[in-house]
Amino acid sequence: MIPPQTIEKIFSAAKIEEVVQDYVPLKRRGANLIGLCPFHSERTGSFTVSPSKGIFKCFGCGESGNAVGFVMKIDNCSYADALRTIAKKYHIEIEERELTPEEQQHQDDREAMFAVNEWANKWFQEQLWNTPEGQTIGLGYFRERGLQDVTIKKFGLGYSPDRKNALTEAAHKAGYIDKYLTNDVDTLIGTGVCGKNDKGEAYDRFRDRVMFPIFTSSGKTVAFAGRILRKKYDRDGKEIPMGKYVNSPGSTIYSKTNELYGLYQAKQQIARQDLCYLVEGQMDVLSMHQAGIENVVASGGTALTQPQVRLIKRFTSNITVLYDGDAAGIHAAIRGIDMFLSEGFFVKVVLLPDGEDPDSYARTHDASEFMEYIRSHQQDFIRFKAQFSWEQVKNDPSKRSELTHDLVESISLIPDEITRYEYIRDCAQLLQTSAELLTRAVNQQRIERQKKAAENYNAQRREQEREGILTADQQPSSSHTTQPDASASVAEPLQAARPKLTKIEQNLRNLTQLLVRYGDKPLYSFPNGTIITAGAYILQQLESDKVDITLPADKKIFQEFKAHVHDEGFVAEQFFKFHPDQEINALACDLIADRYQLSKMFSKVAISENVVQEVQQRSEQDMLVELVPQQLCELKLSIINDRIAAVQQKMRVTPADDTEQSMQLLAQLNALNAVKRELCKYLGNRMR
Repeated sequence: MIPPQTIEKIFSAAKIEEVVQDYVPLKRRGANLIGLCPFHSERTGSFTVSPSKGIFKCFGCGESGNAVGFVMKIDNCSYADALRTIAKKYHIEIEERELTPEEQQHQDDREAMFAVNEWANKWFQEQLWNTPEGQTIGLGYFRERGLQDVTIKKFGLGYSPDRKNALTEAAHKAGYIDKYLTNDVDTLIGTGVCGKNDKGEAYDRFRDRVMFPIFTSSGKTVAFAGRILRKKYDRDGKEIPMGKYVNSPGSTIYSKTNELYGLYQAKQQIARQDLCYLVEGQMDVLSMHQAGIENVVASGGTALTQPQVRLIKRFTSNITVLYDGDAAGIHAAIRGIDMFLSEGFFVKVVLLPDGEDPDSYARTHDASEFMEYIRSHQQDFIRFKAQFSWEQVKNDPSKRSELTHDLVESISLIPDEITRYEYIRDCAQLLQTSAELLTRAVNQQRIERQKKAAENYNAQRREQEREGILTADQQPSSSHTTQPDASASVAEPLQAARPKLTKIEQNLRNLTQLLVRYGDKPLYSFPNGTIITAGAYILQQLESDKVDITLPADKKIFQEFKAHVHDEGFVAEQFFKFHPDQEINALACDLIADRYQLSKMFSKVAISENVVQEVQQRSEQDMLVELVPQQLCELKLSIINDRIAAVQQKMRVTPADDTEQSMQLLAQLNALNAVKRELCKYLGNRMR
């Protein structure tokens, strides 16, 4: 594992705004930076980065954390891998301590697979540029397709020779083993640059193909696509059926549904122009780049997926889809676009002239001509879909009904209400129906989607509870669960759905907030030099009253505070903000966000106007002396109210002739009410 001193060095060097801006475009707003959240669909930026505090916080979906937590979430990687990513960005050398066997194996597997891919990428390029076969066949093919050498090198294109074991033998000679050269379908370990025959022997998977390396958004070689150049025949002269493209198999580091070809080379221009062009194939991307249109990516010839859509959403909410102008291209343009709508994209479609695709059109036109064609032929997706389909169904009532339902489905996915209204109005005019009818249908569709999302979520929770993944105290009751928005995507229907806190839980959360932000601050100082900190006092009071902290993350924070409060140089906010436990640091960052300033918290709970007006003139310690006991008292009052309600419930179900039980319950109720009066009196005096 990475030693603590190195982790501290990484955190010291990492600037949250620099780390986030590698993935999300940000704009300055006062002391903070604002952008569109990469973790949920939104049109108005609620994703806030605070350079002074070193944290991010989305006030839409609730995600929060530090620089390492951000990289973990957006790259879906481990804590250690996120640290390595940031260390590499800031050129920090990592000397790691010994890992557990399982950790070491996992890390070794990932590093070995990326190392094999990087080596294979260089080997394919070496074959292309420095062998007669590669120059004649591979380089000849690329140049025949109009690619210039600078484009070929920019995208790392290569060639795999027409020999069964050329790469395999070279890899063995370089020290790479079959475990990482091949691919295990059960464990998903291995890159698959080599296949495996019935005898378990490795052979070249991409034999006699030109090679297109696929990069992650951060620039790592994660996979390959190989295009065949020549037909193959058996000894009898019959053609051997072979796929036009062969792709790397799925592995622990690669899934074709999670990557977009060309994103690494295009991401800066996408963010700069706030627009992404989506095409189908690798050659489309290459030719458009060469023509001067660099903000373009390809789905790789597969159906578009939600993860791919969200990759693009990191950089822009504007997408223009370019497809062939034939019937197949038109239908391809329509399929999958609903995913963009559900993520809040502004979607346009451009159909190229018949017989043209982005590759061929880019090779025969310069950038200005291509851009002029796009500007004059691009159409809003919903209007394009309606107009194109209307011509085919306008004389058939049943098909008109199908089209109406199809358009209603697409419009209902759009998160923004005003945008939905504009589309409804346009479609109503085209379909010769009433806007009110379409509005009702769209709203009904959104309600149905909301119900389905809630049902799926509850089913998942029940399944997790049965499997022991969730404990009973983590289960939100139906009365305390927010419903998902109707525009929530089908893939993640309840991203923003969070259980509300009970009164007692909210009181405990307020104390957790004080512990995180001010736990090491002096609360009481005595003449003999003794100091009691705010955190120590809160901890003492909770333990004295035997208060059970039921919220899992809050409980962890209190336990960690107790364990480390006496560490040399302990500062609560820094300790929790950079804690390796992501549940702890996510909650801590949430509580450290700007809206949780002490003065704001004080004014929220202190109802006396005089007290509120004095807050800014008072010292931090003075405010804590007021606020900490007050919050503890609020918690005790909530606990007493719960106990009173429980006793009253027992009294209601106690038989009238059970005098002894009734008297005992009445005595308990009187005692609790007496405590409640004292607490209310105390709080009343504190508020005056």
